[in-house]
Amino acid sequence: MTDESSVLRQSHWPRLVRQFYALTKPRVVQLIVFCALIGMVLAIPGLPNAADLGRILIACVGIWLVAGAAAAFNCIVEQRIDAQMKRTAWRPTARGELGNLHTLLFSALLCLAGSVLLYVWVNPLTMWLTFATFVGYAVIYTVVLKPLTPQNIVIGGASGAMPPVLGWTAITNDVGPQALILFLIIFLWTPPHFWALALYRVEDYRKSGLPMLPVTHGSAFTRLQILLYTGVLFAACLLPFVYGMSSWLYLAAAVLLSGGFCLYAFQLWRDYSDALARKTFRYSLWHLSLLFAALLLDHYLL
Repeated sequence: MTDESSVLRQSHWPRLVRQFYALTKPRVVQLIVFCALIGMVLAIPGLPNAADLGRILIACVGIWLVAGAAAAFNCIVEQRIDAQMKRTAWRPTARGELGNLHTLLFSALLCLAGSVLLYVWVNPLTMWLTFATFVGYAVIYTVVLKPLTPQNIVIGGASGAMPPVLGWTAITNDVGPQALILFLIIFLWTPPHFWALALYRVEDYRKSGLPMLPVTHGSAFTRLQILLYTGVLFAACLLPFVYGMSSWLYLAAAVLLSGGFCLYAFQLWRDYSDALARKTFRYSLWHLSLLFAALLLDHYLL
């Protein structure tokens, strides 16, 4: 009997670890850390030395921990909403597999561990900005903005745009204009990215009661907003070249990638389909990832 109980406990632990890991929204956090890493690397003129690499590693871990904490807290607040949406119904909190108290403790521990790492081994400015981002996403966006206004994505996008700023301050201990340019790019990228998702998930959002733009203003208005935002985003993506942060390699990538996003947005505006909205959403992920990768290559190759 004891042996059977031991086997059950051993088999339970890997599943429990996977459930807690799922609360951190790994794919989202990976993109956050990647954007923060870009900010760190761009803040170093030339190749990083051993000390720089150590700081980069600690900063990435600290930012990952705090971002994961915010994601876990979000799962508590949106437990009921997640259970009603196909995209999120699998989450352990939505299925009742993890209790709110355990999730809250998990979130608090991650946030505390990440904040200590950043404060002690990086710098206090990065820690406070990262903690402010936690509050902005987990509380201001999730609790206040998301259920109250269709502009939730626009206003709340400020929290999602912070990673390169966090990365920049981790190295320089200062918020420079270069970091603000990267912030602006992600800030403007966020609405068309999420509205493309909301278009083909509109019924899920309608059932959940969230006032997403396609629910409150309809598909045609949302598609027009996506088109307008991608046009402004195109201009913002040229700023690193205009300011002198990058050269022609990045400019070529920015024009091609942003032009592709605008083309998707135009097609979506003219002739909507759920399949096209899905393609637009997926392309937006590639757009941001490849844009920042091009900025990184440009920094080292030219």
